[in-house]
Amino acid sequence: MDQLDQIAALIALTMGAAWASGINLYAAILMLGLLGSSGNLALPPNLEILTNPLVIFAAGAMYLVEFFADKVPGVDNTWDALHTFIRIPAGSALAAGAVGNLDPAVGLAAAIVGGGLAAGTHAAKAGTRVLINTSPEPFSNWAASIGEDVVVVTGLWTALHYPWLFIALLIVFVLLLIWLLPKLWSGIRMVLSRLASLFRGGDSNPPAPGSGPPVSPPHSS
Repeated sequence: MDQLDQIAALIALTMGAAWASGINLYAAILMLGLLGSSGNLALPPNLEILTNPLVIFAAGAMYLVEFFADKVPGVDNTWDALHTFIRIPAGSALAAGAVGNLDPAVGLAAAIVGGGLAAGTHAAKAGTRVLINTSPEPFSNWAASIGEDVVVVTGLWTALHYPWLFIALLIVFVLLLIWLLPKLWSGIRMVLSRLASLFRGGDSNPPAPGSGPPVSPPHSS
């Protein structure tokens, strides 16, 4: 492997870990830990802790919890909201750890970019789930959850085995994300507006100030 391929492999691992963390952090940690502990992947020194059996067990247990929580409409939204404070910092930390013992500036840059990428994928996942949950049937929710798990595993596998392909797909993904996030936000605002209208009794157009019931004219004596 020449130097250019080594750089591509490093970028793919760094950004792949951050990207996957925003979708399913525990699946990403579990996959990297199992590959590293089985000898199928040489992890950078700062990520070798993922091969610790205790870390693998914790990631596996949390993955099982998320596997079921992620398929219950409403519960998945709460889970995503709580994991805003977990997935993004963890994605940043994994990206920084993936660059190994390079220049500290490189590690900081990886943490910044990785955190931003994890935030973007997390926002896309959480926002999509809010819109999906407006449907009364649960099957679309289950399909989205299983699809996300498949995407994480497939994406990480691609990053590890075909780094150039992953980098190209990641660029396309980021461009789509820039286009998608404003539309998701508009959809979420519409959903929240309808919910607020429902809680107000369905009256989404309150009377104008000063208006009220008609007043009868005074009777003449």
